[in-house]
Amino acid sequence: MTLTDYYPELIRKLPPYAGRFEAFKLEARDCEVLFASYPAGTIIAAHQHDTDNVGVITRGELLLTMDDRTERFGPGDWYHVPAGVVHAAEFPQDTAEIELWFAPQ
Repeated sequence: MTLTDYYPELIRKLPPYAGRFEAFKLEARDCEVLFASYPAGTIIAAHQHDTDNVGVITRGELLLTMDDRTERFGPGDWYHVPAGVVHAAEFPQDTAEIELWFAPQ
Protein backbone atom coordinates (compact mmCIF):
# COMPACT_ATOMS: atom_id res chain seq x y z
CA MET A 1 0.00 0.00 0.00
CA THR A 2 1.37 3.44 -0.91
CA LEU A 3 0.81 6.52 1.24
CA THR A 4 -1.74 7.89 -1.21
CA ASP A 5 -3.71 4.62 -0.88
CA TYR A 6 -4.43 5.72 2.70
CA TYR A 7 -7.25 7.97 1.46
CA PRO A 8 -10.68 6.67 0.38
CA GLU A 9 -11.18 6.09 -3.35
CA LEU A 10 -13.35 9.21 -3.82
CA ILE A 11 -10.55 11.38 -2.48
CA ARG A 12 -7.94 9.57 -4.61
CA LYS A 13 -10.03 10.47 -7.69
CA LEU A 14 -9.66 14.21 -6.97
CA PRO A 15 -7.17 16.13 -9.15
CA PRO A 16 -3.55 16.09 -7.98
CA TYR A 17 -1.98 19.14 -6.38
CA ALA A 18 1.06 20.39 -8.32
CA GLY A 19 3.52 21.38 -5.62
CA ARG A 20 6.35 20.28 -3.31
CA PHE A 21 4.46 17.25 -1.98
CA GLU A 22 1.82 14.70 -3.01
CA ALA A 23 -1.78 15.76 -2.41
CA PHE A 24 -5.29 15.53 -3.81
CA LYS A 25 -7.08 18.85 -4.20
CA LEU A 26 -10.75 19.54 -3.48
CA GLU A 27 -11.65 23.02 -4.72
CA ALA A 28 -13.85 25.21 -2.55
CA ARG A 29 -14.76 28.89 -2.82
CA ASP A 30 -11.94 30.99 -1.28
CA CYS A 31 -10.25 27.83 0.04
CA GLU A 32 -8.13 25.01 -1.35
CA VAL A 33 -8.47 21.68 0.45
CA LEU A 34 -5.52 19.30 0.17
CA PHE A 35 -5.33 15.65 1.22
CA ALA A 36 -1.55 15.42 1.53
CA SER A 37 0.91 12.56 2.05
CA TYR A 38 4.55 12.83 3.10
CA PRO A 39 6.99 9.91 3.18
CA ALA A 40 9.13 9.60 6.32
CA GLY A 41 12.08 11.98 6.19
CA THR A 42 10.36 14.64 4.07
CA ILE A 43 11.68 18.14 4.82
CA ILE A 44 10.06 21.30 3.47
CA ALA A 45 12.44 24.25 3.72
CA ALA A 46 11.43 27.60 5.17
CA HIS A 47 8.84 29.39 3.02
CA GLN A 48 5.67 31.45 3.31
CA HIS A 49 2.22 31.61 1.74
CA ASP A 50 -0.23 34.39 0.97
CA THR A 51 -2.94 32.05 2.31
CA ASP A 52 -4.03 31.46 5.90
CA ASN A 53 -3.45 27.72 6.43
CA VAL A 54 -4.91 25.27 8.92
CA GLY A 55 -4.47 21.53 8.91
CA VAL A 56 -5.13 18.36 10.87
CA ILE A 57 -2.73 15.43 11.04
CA THR A 58 -4.58 12.19 10.34
CA ARG A 59 -1.58 9.82 10.47
CA GLY A 60 2.06 10.20 11.46
CA GLU A 61 3.77 13.32 12.75
CA LEU A 62 4.56 16.93 11.74
CA LEU A 63 7.35 19.03 13.20
CA LEU A 64 6.35 22.62 12.36
CA THR A 65 8.82 25.46 12.87
CA MET A 66 7.60 29.06 13.08
CA ASP A 67 9.18 32.05 14.84
CA ASP A 68 12.27 29.97 15.79
CA ARG A 69 10.05 27.51 17.70
CA THR A 70 9.36 23.89 16.68
CA GLU A 71 6.12 22.23 17.71
CA ARG A 72 5.15 18.56 17.26
CA PHE A 73 1.69 17.60 15.92
CA GLY A 74 0.29 14.05 15.82
CA PRO A 75 -2.96 12.38 14.72
CA GLY A 76 -5.97 14.54 15.55
CA ASP A 77 -3.88 17.66 16.19
CA TRP A 78 -4.75 20.87 14.34
CA TYR A 79 -2.20 23.54 13.46
CA HIS A 80 -2.42 27.08 12.04
CA VAL A 81 0.08 28.95 9.86
CA PRO A 82 -1.01 32.59 9.40
CA ALA A 83 -0.60 34.20 5.98
CA GLY A 84 2.87 35.65 5.40
CA VAL A 85 4.55 33.79 8.29
CA VAL A 86 7.79 32.02 7.40
CA HIS A 87 7.65 28.36 8.43
CA ALA A 88 9.30 25.00 7.75
CA ALA A 89 8.04 21.43 8.12
CA GLU A 90 9.57 18.04 8.78
CA PHE A 91 7.87 14.64 8.71
CA PRO A 92 9.92 12.05 10.66
CA GLN A 93 7.49 9.25 9.79
CA ASP A 94 5.00 8.52 6.99
CA THR A 95 2.38 11.21 7.48
CA ALA A 96 -1.02 12.17 6.05
CA GLU A 97 -3.00 15.32 6.68
CA ILE A 98 -5.87 17.47 5.50
CA GLU A 99 -4.86 21.07 4.80
CA LEU A 100 -7.15 24.05 4.19
CA TRP A 101 -5.57 27.06 2.48
CA PHE A 102 -7.86 30.10 2.90
CA ALA A 103 -7.53 32.99 0.44
CA PRO A 104 -6.85 36.42 1.94
CA GLN A 105 -10.07 38.28 2.72
